[in-house]
Amino acid sequence: MRGHRPTKKKTGNVAGSLLLAHPALQDPNFRHAVILMSEHNDEGAMGVVLNRPEEKRLGALSGDFALGPLAQVPIYSGGPVQERQLLLIAWELQDDGFRMHFGIEPGRAEQCLQDGMQVRAFLGYSGWDAGHLENEMRHNTWVVSDIPDGLIDYPQDENLWRRVLGAKGDEWRLLAEEPDDTSLN
Repeated sequence: MRGHRPTKKKTGNVAGSLLLAHPALQDPNFRHAVILMSEHNDEGAMGVVLNRPEEKRLGALSGDFALGPLAQVPIYSGGPVQERQLLLIAWELQDDGFRMHFGIEPGRAEQCLQDGMQVRAFLGYSGWDAGHLENEMRHNTWVVSDIPDGLIDYPQDENLWRRVLGAKGDEWRLLAEEPDDTSLN
């Protein structure tokens, strides 16, 4: 892709990792996406895009949430699959990072908030059928990254991609900082 082939992590199970869209990926569903992968097995893979805030809160989405403890939970676009499906996810800080509670029920999300966890809502998710993600990985569509310390404290917006990709090394940083319109370079 545009001649750049920085060192990449070997393809394998990416559950518990981040998938970063390669800088040359133009698909509007995934351009500059940071995907937190929750599942990857022989049947396929699934995750949510972390850096597509909807600028809405759960209270505005549904009357069921309007007056409850989840009313102020931010909503993100999780990906192009089942975009009307609501997924609630909680992050529990631990000494060695965090633990993710994926696809929890609203009652459990309320308890997570009370326990001091961060809760986010996602409309839709990113999913791949068996072998599809592996094929994309062979074609360098994605850059696999470990989850950086403090990820849940980073602003979850379009700059997240630049920050995480740039931390992978100098060549990746240069690609991450490249303007969308290279004629402006």
